[in-house]
Amino acid sequence: MSETTTLAPGAAVSPVAAPRARRRRRLTIVLATLAVLLVAVATLALTLGEASLSPGRALAALFGVGSDVDVFVVHRLRLPRLETAVLAGAAFGLAGALFQTTLRNPLASPDILGIASGASLGAVWALLVAGLTGLAVSGAAFAGALVVALLIWLFAWRRGLHSIRFVLVGVGFAYLCSSLLAWLLASVDVREAQSALLWTVGSVADVRGVELLTLAVAVLVLGAGVALVSRWQSPLALGDDHARALGVPVDTARVVSLLLAVGLVATATSFVGPLAFVALVAPAIARRLVDDGGAALTASVLTGALLVLAADVVGQHLLFGIEAPTGIVTGLIGAPYLLWLLATDGRKSLA
Repeated sequence: MSETTTLAPGAAVSPVAAPRARRRRRLTIVLATLAVLLVAVATLALTLGEASLSPGRALAALFGVGSDVDVFVVHRLRLPRLETAVLAGAAFGLAGALFQTTLRNPLASPDILGIASGASLGAVWALLVAGLTGLAVSGAAFAGALVVALLIWLFAWRRGLHSIRFVLVGVGFAYLCSSLLAWLLASVDVREAQSALLWTVGSVADVRGVELLTLAVAVLVLGAGVALVSRWQSPLALGDDHARALGVPVDTARVVSLLLAVGLVATATSFVGPLAFVALVAPAIARRLVDDGGAALTASVLTGALLVLAADVVGQHLLFGIEAPTGIVTGLIGAPYLLWLLATDGRKSLA
């Protein structure tokens, strides 16, 4: 009898422990696979180009070993672009995961909500109207994203922040910013407009030195902030009532999470422009891969970084024989996904 009593607790616990162990194992496999793919694509990015390098030479040059030409090509030409792609992709992926989980809407992303459009509008205004250059343009883009986010917040707030109203107001501001952006580009000389055109699609090609360091520090600081509030994300995805029952301060959690998400989007967009659909697609892919019902924040970071880096490699070397900005390639990937998402959601609603 005593032996049966001793085994009973173990028998009761095992049905709960086994699924948790499976989820942890799946998460470990997914993160490891994404990390390996990211390293593989990064190695490819270091080897491809007019000055083609073998993987061995590229990796040796990465550590300062090899000819001066190899070291110059890797450290001065290719590595900054690679680092920018990884940082921007990680920021967009993490921001998209926060938006979608906090607002409980798979369509909630900076592209659709108008925050990325606000950043583009701020950058183009700084270039074409104020005549600014360099970090000042990035600062204007950051300010544009924050202003649009604040306006969306003010118009969507009605004794609390409701996800449907937030998304609808954001869509309205996206159209408004796009119209103002088109008006700005149409009202100046074609040659002047061409210099601002990349801010409408996004590119990781020209971030160097102080700008790259600023981007890295900002993304790391905001990422640390997300790590501190990550415990709120899974309860928020269950709905307000369940989250409150689990002890989560719902309003505070939603405000803090969205502020961090806006900061990530504003930072990334202010340096590389609006890389279309990354914040929409990366978290959705990550959640499907992890499949544990959570926010999949870490997987979203790796997926976003991998998506942007792969899009940049494709845009540079594999797309129709011409170099295309990174945002063009992410748009070609994300637009079909958005149509598929709308179609499948529509079928679920009818069912």
